[in-house]
Amino acid sequence: MKAIKILHMYADMLDLYGDGGNMEILKYRCEKRGIGCEIEHYSAGTAMPDFSSYDLIYIGGGADLEQQHISDDLLKCRDGIVNAYKSGTFLFLICGGYQLMGKYYKDADGNKIPGLGLFDYYTVAPESRRMRCIGNIVIRTRITGEPVDVVGFENHGGQTHDVRTPFGEVVVGNGNCSGSSAEGYFEKNVIATYLHGPCLAKNPEISDYMIGYCLERAGATEKPAPLDDTLEKKCREVMLERLTRK
Repeated sequence: MKAIKILHMYADMLDLYGDGGNMEILKYRCEKRGIGCEIEHYSAGTAMPDFSSYDLIYIGGGADLEQQHISDDLLKCRDGIVNAYKSGTFLFLICGGYQLMGKYYKDADGNKIPGLGLFDYYTVAPESRRMRCIGNIVIRTRITGEPVDVVGFENHGGQTHDVRTPFGEVVVGNGNCSGSSAEGYFEKNVIATYLHGPCLAKNPEISDYMIGYCLERAGATEKPAPLDDTLEKKCREVMLERLTRK
């Protein structure tokens, strides 16, 4: 079976709240099924990779300062990332990575950090740094065809507007904006979200959606074999009971 090839971008700069753990989880779930998983890294200033040669590109979350530091380098990668996205490479984007794929991110000081403009949304942070969306969050997504409650942790000042196709419906928490009913951005080959934690730790369905997509794109006719997710689902059930308790 073909190995899944992943590019983890800016792992040295964008790794808030355990975001790097998402790659460990994807690799673990592939290897438990006998599927190869090769993870390569790209950092600012290193040789430009062939983005279209990857099955999945991952960008984690970072604070305003880190986003400013990588912005110029990310813009240099624009054509390669756009071509990869158009050819079907999966994009998995957390927080800062999510924001930087939109039109722009305007921080609390009014600095406008240009995004790649891959998608039409944009993000603006309030002038007061105390106005943040912080806390555990539950969203309901239907990307697998059935409703799945996804749990995570959000901590963002930026308010993301004009999201056409959200990742999920907010059950508990804020989402794209303070008090919003929608969270993240979704296309068949894009999951962009504010969920940290890492996001995939308690939500195995999301990992398997991405693995299944990559395999199908490579010509596989069978879905990934099921794994024993008793522990992951029990952890999620505990959080759901705690957060949705009336």
